[in-house]
Amino acid sequence: MRLCAGVYPEHSRRSVKKSYFCPMIKANDPSLKSWIEVDPKSDFPIQNLPFGIFKTQSSSPRIGVAIGDQVLDLAILNKLGFFNNLHIDNSVFTNQYLNDFIALGNNTCRNVRQRISDLLNADHAELRDNKEAQAKALQYISNVQMQLPVKIGDYTDFYSSMDHAINIGTMIRDPKNALLSNWKHLPVGYHGRASSIIVSGTNFHRPKGQTLPADQAGKPANEVQPVFGPSKLLDFELETAFIIGKETQLGDSITTANADDHIFGMVLFNDWSARDIQTWEYVPLGPFLSKNFASTISPWIVTLDALEPFRVEGYKQDPKVLPYLQYEGNKNIDINLEVFIQPENGEETIVSHSNYKFMYWNMEQQLAHHTVNGCNMNIGDMLASGTISGPTPESFGSMMEITWRGTKPLKLKDGSERKFINDNDTVIIRGYSEKDGVRIGFGECKAMVLPAKS
Repeated sequence: MRLCAGVYPEHSRRSVKKSYFCPMIKANDPSLKSWIEVDPKSDFPIQNLPFGIFKTQSSSPRIGVAIGDQVLDLAILNKLGFFNNLHIDNSVFTNQYLNDFIALGNNTCRNVRQRISDLLNADHAELRDNKEAQAKALQYISNVQMQLPVKIGDYTDFYSSMDHAINIGTMIRDPKNALLSNWKHLPVGYHGRASSIIVSGTNFHRPKGQTLPADQAGKPANEVQPVFGPSKLLDFELETAFIIGKETQLGDSITTANADDHIFGMVLFNDWSARDIQTWEYVPLGPFLSKNFASTISPWIVTLDALEPFRVEGYKQDPKVLPYLQYEGNKNIDINLEVFIQPENGEETIVSHSNYKFMYWNMEQQLAHHTVNGCNMNIGDMLASGTISGPTPESFGSMMEITWRGTKPLKLKDGSERKFINDNDTVIIRGYSEKDGVRIGFGECKAMVLPAKS
């Protein structure tokens, strides 16, 4: 559980024993202002301070923190002595992944975030008045190249939005049997392909594979004749993902009560899906080639600490779940999520406005279920939410739902229609939480679909 001890050194563990979560993390204080000018609509105010990996034309990959439209180079800050009291070797900050930094532990990572908050505070002169250090440590985000933030050893995708599951189940079965019998008893998931997770801004080619023509459906197995070619029903899936921040050993289990201690932070996630390939391949073992060709993530990891003020109550789970999946407190998070489609040389059109709070199964339950059998977790492992759909059509999280399997095409600003995603379309996901005048955002999760390779 996220107790305040370690975040507020002056607080004793006894003084916060009554609370499951920190009632106030100092770096989250909504009254904080930075000496760096930050647009009110920016995703990256001083209360956020997400971590990522960036490089420039003159520097190798290294850890940075976003503040407004700039990135703070932590390797430079450490080299200049601003982190001396934290005793962190500079090789951690010049790494091409965040894994070694995350491995320092929650308390160290929180202390680094707090130290950065102090350095950027408008009332603190230490870095504010040191123009030479600023010139070395600050870069505009537009001038850097963002990298994949973590080395992902394993990736699991869940199926945890009830509205999405009902929509898909209604399409492929019938409304009375939309949810399979196990759905309300456990977070359904599958093991995905970590090697094809790409950072925002990386374009990819339309996947190819086997599909079954409509006139072949229902024929006996020895008579059907699938065809091979580019997917015609390419879809996005509006998701988030969380990154494991504390490893476990084989045989150990994580409880819903201590799951947050094993989560470093969250990113936006687009689990691209080839629906026609998926329909033909998924029985009996689930998704394979229809999912493993590309998944896009946003480059900045927003810490769970920064998201703490936006916790909200989740769905009432009925029937009652088994004891290992039960939890206390508010575990869902109010994150506004939007999806845009931008045709080549055209304007963006918003096609979905959903929210992470619509999740039926929360992160803590997903992690508890994932490890209840003794499955070991490693730092940098990524666990995705599954498509996040809300209860209304404008909050559906995939084209499969928005166009209802292609039967209700949507119109973009340029007048063109879409049933699914066309070649040279760019899909952009944006997300943010907002409360008490503070907006905590994730940046963009963006990729263009290139034509299939010949």
